[in-house]
Amino acid sequence: MSDTLDDLFPAPSGRLSRTAPNTLPGITPQSTEALRQILKDSHRRWHVFFDPDYRPHNHAPHAAIALWALGADHDVLQEAYVHDCKLLEARYDSPGSITVDNVYDHLGDADAYLDFFDEVIRTDGVSTALDKYLFNIGANFLPGRNADQQPQMLDRLFDGIIHPIIHLGYGLEFGLPGLIAEGDPEFFHAIHAWEGNVALQSASLTNGKVPNPTTNTHALSILARILKDPRFDDVPGGAQYYDIYRNTISKFGSAIREYVDAWSYDRTNPTEAERKVEELIWANTLIYGVSGWKKDEHFNTDFFFAHMVTSSLFLSSFVAHIPPASQEILLRAYFGVSLVWWIGRDRPGFDISGFFAHASPNTVKDTKKSAMASPNPWLALIGEALVAPDEHIPKVLRSLLHYANAYGRRPAGHFAGTELEGAEFLDGTLFVRTAHLTHEKLRRDGDATDFAVARYWNRQGTKVQPGADHVIQSLGKHIAANISAKL
Repeated sequence: MSDTLDDLFPAPSGRLSRTAPNTLPGITPQSTEALRQILKDSHRRWHVFFDPDYRPHNHAPHAAIALWALGADHDVLQEAYVHDCKLLEARYDSPGSITVDNVYDHLGDADAYLDFFDEVIRTDGVSTALDKYLFNIGANFLPGRNADQQPQMLDRLFDGIIHPIIHLGYGLEFGLPGLIAEGDPEFFHAIHAWEGNVALQSASLTNGKVPNPTTNTHALSILARILKDPRFDDVPGGAQYYDIYRNTISKFGSAIREYVDAWSYDRTNPTEAERKVEELIWANTLIYGVSGWKKDEHFNTDFFFAHMVTSSLFLSSFVAHIPPASQEILLRAYFGVSLVWWIGRDRPGFDISGFFAHASPNTVKDTKKSAMASPNPWLALIGEALVAPDEHIPKVLRSLLHYANAYGRRPAGHFAGTELEGAEFLDGTLFVRTAHLTHEKLRRDGDATDFAVARYWNRQGTKVQPGADHVIQSLGKHIAANISAKL
């Protein structure tokens, strides 16, 4: 390992894709250097996981990069990192040497791979490494191995509430090879590559090919069809997040794959990946934002659906680094995993007309004052996200800000041709409305300035088994013990 790690953590690059997010003003040489030092320190010191039961990932690099990209100064970055470090576990040395010959023999070992992938990234480069260890057939199926011994690396990419995609995505978006080296061990460690997986047993990803479509079947139409499908009525639930995911795939995997294959993908269109990324962003924001809203009720900030919003942000960065065939593989697999989480959380429906009639995009509740007090609602939303003591808030707000910038001009009626009821009311204010609801829900009742701790993210959903409170309690004990009222 290089003593300085400068080659793995250079200054973040500009946008590598036209559809990737912009950074906001406020970035300085000082904040950039602070970010680099944080990323290098995290790489040297901290393990990828910090709780043996809940198995949450090290979020510190995610929070630091999101804050930097939103224009936070170096003091805010440093204070946020100090706060996050209180939760982390020290990195261990690899118990043995990993080589290209035994790389798939230690799957599930959280301590084995970081040094190996540091050198792979240095030697092979990012695009070659992704193709070789993620999309290549040999990275997923090896001759002579039983089904439960296959690498299935693409499935592992979506493990742990899609965190490997998020970690790799930050590295791809900002040209940070060290983040990609860290992200590879995350999905090599993933232990839930089950026989009932969605990604690799889709007809489009194995020997067969989904026929090239004659008409477009939109992701919103797939959601509409699933809402009407009684096969998904009896959701198995689970006591832990990985039980929800595993049980849903085990029971509904074949049916979900039918819908993944029914989603159209025109391989003759050179801009198809960009178009389908947009569909996924609208679908996942609907699942988080509109399904979380009920008239006269508190907004449901579903923790798992929030990760579908934040992970969607990186799809365009992945697409920019992989060939067209791999783009379809990635996007179909990602859609399948998004459907697993939505169905596993009891596939809540969408009152789209009610949402757009009542969910305000304003950050000031008194509408008579809102135009003057908050002429651009994003200014207040992002300003408070920079000092929120939960690392998910700036990530969610940054994602929604980018989607508003990219798709905020979409008028009502744009989605009228889809099968989803109420889609004719859907317009580009979806993202600011969802951001505002998130912002308001995560405040303490009666407190005009301070945000609530992470327990205000809903991790339970509508179908849980006894023992599910542990999901909240195990993480909540860490956070409640260390969180301060203000950074």
